[in-house]
Amino acid sequence: MTEYVLHPRITENTDWATLLFLMCFATIAITKSVFENRFSDFANLLFSDKYNKVYRESSNLKNGFTIALFFVQVISLAFFIQLSLSIYGYGSKTDWMQYIQIIDFLLFFILAKVLVEKIIATSFHIEEFVEQFNHQKVTYRTYIGLILLPINMLFFYFDHISTVIPSIIIAIVIVANLITYSISIKNYQNLIFSKLFYFILYLCALEIAPYYFMYYWFTKGIA
Repeated sequence: MTEYVLHPRITENTDWATLLFLMCFATIAITKSVFENRFSDFANLLFSDKYNKVYRESSNLKNGFTIALFFVQVISLAFFIQLSLSIYGYGSKTDWMQYIQIIDFLLFFILAKVLVEKIIATSFHIEEFVEQFNHQKVTYRTYIGLILLPINMLFFYFDHISTVIPSIIIAIVIVANLITYSISIKNYQNLIFSKLFYFILYLCALEIAPYYFMYYWFTKGIA
């Protein structure tokens, strides 16, 4: 008599990720429809600096266009972090609890950084400089977040992704951020040189130290 042993079939729930991807693309589509001209200028950011020149007022950081794309950016970046950790063997790409932890950490990090920036800017009377400098940084980082979105889908729905691929993408993102810093410094060099001491303080306290400590904490945590 043949004896059969039944094993439970384990299926990974990916519905939450699919829903988030659909929400992101729906948000992009609605934003493109409502802000057609602005979205067109934003989409050409890689080839033209028109967007930064036209929408450089501080109020543009608080309107519906920026908030909607910031929402997409955070979701996309959190996905990329989780998928990279999964590829490197430090988690599961379908673990929605891990994703919530990552996105909570990102939101806390971003909001805390913005709050400290506001305090420093007000204390040293460099509000105009910080607002203009942040506007350009936020614009380019949002652009990078949107580019990462289809890459995240590829990573999520396909298995056996080589660890070389996310390493290359991370290197490209770092280089892109350095380039955006260079562009921002060039565009606001007169303002920077007039407040050079405060700019160096701002750069060390808010643009170098947080990422260094985050990297140190992360590498120590997985060691």
